[in-house]
Amino acid sequence: MTDSTVTPPNSPQGPWAIPVRRPLPGDDAPQSTTSFPRKVWHLLVAIKDGLALIFLLMFFALLFGLLSSRPNAALPVREGALLLELDGIVTEQPAEIDPFAALSGGQDFKEYRVRDVVHALESAAEDKRVTSVVLDLDRFLGGGQVSLAEIGAAIDKVRATKKPVLAFATAYTTDSYQIASHASEIWSDPIGGVALAGPGGSHLYYKGLMDRLGITAHIYRVGTFKSAVEPFLRTDQSPEAKEADLAYASVLWDKWRSDVKRARPAAKIDLFIADTPSLVKAAGNDLSKASLDAGLVDRIGSRMAFQRRIAEISGAYDDSRPWDYNAIPLDNWVAANPPETKGAAIAVVPVIGEIVDGEASNGTAGGETIAQHVLDAATDEKVKAIVLRVDSPGGSVLASEEIRQALLAAKAKKKPIVVSMANVAASGGYWVATPADRIFAEPDTITGSIGVFGILPSFDQALAKIGITADGIATTPLSGQPDLLGGVNDAFNQLAQASVEDIYARFTGLVAKSRRQPVETIKTIAEGRVWAGGTARQLGLIDQFGGLADALAAAAKIAKVDGDYHAKYFEDEPSEFSKMLAGLFGAEQDEAATAPRGWFGIAAMKRQLTERRLAEDLALLTEAGSVQAACLDCRAYLPSLPRAQSAATSGFLARLALLLK
Repeated sequence: MTDSTVTPPNSPQGPWAIPVRRPLPGDDAPQSTTSFPRKVWHLLVAIKDGLALIFLLMFFALLFGLLSSRPNAALPVREGALLLELDGIVTEQPAEIDPFAALSGGQDFKEYRVRDVVHALESAAEDKRVTSVVLDLDRFLGGGQVSLAEIGAAIDKVRATKKPVLAFATAYTTDSYQIASHASEIWSDPIGGVALAGPGGSHLYYKGLMDRLGITAHIYRVGTFKSAVEPFLRTDQSPEAKEADLAYASVLWDKWRSDVKRARPAAKIDLFIADTPSLVKAAGNDLSKASLDAGLVDRIGSRMAFQRRIAEISGAYDDSRPWDYNAIPLDNWVAANPPETKGAAIAVVPVIGEIVDGEASNGTAGGETIAQHVLDAATDEKVKAIVLRVDSPGGSVLASEEIRQALLAAKAKKKPIVVSMANVAASGGYWVATPADRIFAEPDTITGSIGVFGILPSFDQALAKIGITADGIATTPLSGQPDLLGGVNDAFNQLAQASVEDIYARFTGLVAKSRRQPVETIKTIAEGRVWAGGTARQLGLIDQFGGLADALAAAAKIAKVDGDYHAKYFEDEPSEFSKMLAGLFGAEQDEAATAPRGWFGIAAMKRQLTERRLAEDLALLTEAGSVQAACLDCRAYLPSLPRAQSAATSGFLARLALLLK
């Protein structure tokens, strides 16, 4: 065999010569001289360059999305109809957008801040660029009654300037109709209409299930009307709880009807509510026609017809598309018309949602978070007074006390404290109001619920059913207590009940000192009972009726502010990153397709809310880490949506419930 390796000319001879293979006959192509490690290295470099390019493209795509999705205050607002397309709920403080939920497409429906909606309407009333206002309530999911009344009052200001306000929905609910009733024209889809249910409904009771499973709920409470723990003690609602619920629900319902009647005096509201089925049957089973006959709606027509009507008033964006009217989106209008900041600053610190220990993002009132906001306002030399805006059913006693202590520190720095109650300020929501120099609320605010409770489950009976028992030693009566697996003993029960009674005494004492009433008088209106704002004023739990604007005026007066003043909010703003992700990958693109429309869609949403209530109730049993000053029944009067992922679904029983579902 002939050696095909030769030594190139002019190369060193000897053992270190570099051999070069001469092509043999039959070779198709010259062979590569690149080594295998070098090939791997080139591949890795190519992958690195490709990934860098991909990430660079993604960065510019995200940057473009961020810039294009954010309302630009610098852009001119053209003349047309201010569009309030409320596809979700209105709330005092929208919850922080969960970027992971947004990426997975599981984000909640959109939340609209009440003060943004109200300011947009009030500023549009006098602005010539706004020729009409459109209320698109087709996918509106509700809000607190006080919040809806504020929006209605702002709509009245628009109508006072002779600008038309038009509302449209396939099906109007109690909440959406409260807003729509203030419009100059109410439209309904031919397959929709109005059905007014009013407050009320059933609660879930778990005593029967817990007995079957062998789970014992150890309840420590003070207050005859503290019904928050009844689902774990009874199979039905107690007469005392029914009495209290019916009392304040009736007040709220009467207030709702008076508001709607004042907005639409010619409508046959009472007759329609009293016997809707008969009126629908008389209209040939057509709910929309029955609604028209009763004067609850003005016109029946499709969305296309509604949009043509708006174009007649505010002009069409394109003459070839007469249904495409000139619209000014709410977000753009809010961005282009920020509130004025003249004069002295009055701090507004929102306490929104359940009060919990530690830090929390918007939509939940973390004790540490809110306390820090109060202290920041107290140390701000430009702030002359503090208004605490409360919309909360309460929660942790420790967190509520942490907020109260921060308010006392602000008072020590000579900052007047005024409390403005929104939809709900109950239990812990009232606890934080006790340092106030003055308390404002509305007649349909829910407040009171002065009572506390603690709850611990034990699983000794459940384990015994599957043959598991517990045993051990004890050096004191409290050794190993509370023993959730082996059983809670009498010594711990007595200690826990004494602790709850002590906290209740502190609570009633704080209220008595704040309201300048004897403790015995406060105890007669406490006991965990919930009151509507009108009754609460008669009882001395609040000082006067009024909204946030009235509270700001009172705070400025107490602080002896001469001249102009403005609200300066102390709250966390949602991060631009989370808002960008939500806009690009999840919620805001899909919500229009997933939000319910019509009666069956609304019924499906009610089912989801019931499932969420189940998870929250079971989380209370398994996860409440401190004594609670909370009003669970008050949650029904706050805007609520099923969360994509909540701590309420992370407990053992909650997971069990989800599995059973």
